[in-house]
Amino acid sequence: MDQVITPELLLRAYAAGVFPMAESATDPTLHWVDPRRRGILPLDGFHISRSLRREILRGGYDIRANTAFEAVVAGCADRDSTWINDRIFALYLALHQRGFAHSLEMWEEGRLVGGVYGVALGQAFFAESMFSRRRSASKIVLAWLMHRLRAGGFILCDTQFLTPHLATLGGIEIPRAAYQDRLQTALQGQAEFAPPLYQPSCGAIISSPSSGSGISSI
Repeated sequence: MDQVITPELLLRAYAAGVFPMAESATDPTLHWVDPRRRGILPLDGFHISRSLRREILRGGYDIRANTAFEAVVAGCADRDSTWINDRIFALYLALHQRGFAHSLEMWEEGRLVGGVYGVALGQAFFAESMFSRRRSASKIVLAWLMHRLRAGGFILCDTQFLTPHLATLGGIEIPRAAYQDRLQTALQGQAEFAPPLYQPSCGAIISSPSSGSGISSI
């Protein structure tokens, strides 16, 4: 595929269940991907191990939303092998500027140590990539992301593919047809990545999804 991809076209592609990738950071060509089996993180099935629970409760970090989107994408691209080329970078930055792409960041002593970014449409969140610069940072950020998505009314978290890392956190694969059913349902509703009054505590993050939305002033 070698065509002009606009932010508007990219949003339509997500709504149809496909997404773009590059072969490498230096390959300018993009291609559309529609996996036969789709990776998702069930919002009510995120697994927090005992060690991750301790890491979350230990604190000493800040979780912020949308304060360093460009830096998060750069962190995700800063690896030996990546599908994030300059065109991908520019497209998601444009979506962020339009309010459709978001980042969740982990900060320690003023330093960005981990993060995840993705696209929100309706009640679906498409998690694109994440990075970690200290032990367990990506797991901690994902735990906070799952809580935020539940609190904001999302019903689908798409991870595109299932990796061994995501499988340990409760990620699963579903057939393309089942994913399409979930996606079309999610697109009919509306969710908020930054719900009003959303200020969860570390304790709320490790609580059961059935315990409530976690919207709190604590």
